[in-house]
Amino acid sequence: MSISGPSFSFEGELFEADAEAAWVFVTLHRADAEEIRDLVPRRPGFGSVKVVARIGSVEWRTSIFPSKEARSYVLPVKRSVRDSAKVDTGDVVRVTISLV
Repeated sequence: MSISGPSFSFEGELFEADAEAAWVFVTLHRADAEEIRDLVPRRPGFGSVKVVARIGSVEWRTSIFPSKEARSYVLPVKRSVRDSAKVDTGDVVRVTISLV
């Protein structure tokens, strides 16, 4: 995949969102979120930022989304990624994201 922007690596726990759908996320470290906010111009709408994400050897294109509760961004980790990476809710994962 083509990676064009800065990269950030962090560890975080996979958690299920308090919503009807079973969305699973990992929260970026606040320092990384602040740096991303400085790098990416503010956009209308949800404020999502396109990224290439990697957990282990599994890499995919997605977006990170601002979270007021966490005062950071959250990365959605879909079921197919969790299955391929052999991780699930409650696991602490090492994540690398690169801005697209």
